[in-house]
Amino acid sequence: MPHHDPKLLDRLARIQGQVGGIARMIEDDRYCIDILTQMQAIKSALKKVEDELLKSHSDHCVAHAIKSGNVKDARKKFAELVDLFSKTAR
Repeated sequence: MPHHDPKLLDRLARIQGQVGGIARMIEDDRYCIDILTQMQAIKSALKKVEDELLKSHSDHCVAHAIKSGNVKDARKKFAELVDLFSKTAR
């Protein structure tokens, strides 16, 4: 079973608030660079959440599959990672 850090939900709630802030900035016809700066901050925050989830997956799910000795499960976990990275590389 996955073990997710509860702080990830706090981070996602902050990101959600930032997205709402961008919508308000657009509604208020704010300066484009200010909006784009906020969008960059959101992308950076999402990347941090992604990195934490990837680390958690490696530390728990992949490590468990390897320790279990179940070669089929370990290969599946690695194949999932390869598939994920091939999708994000496009």
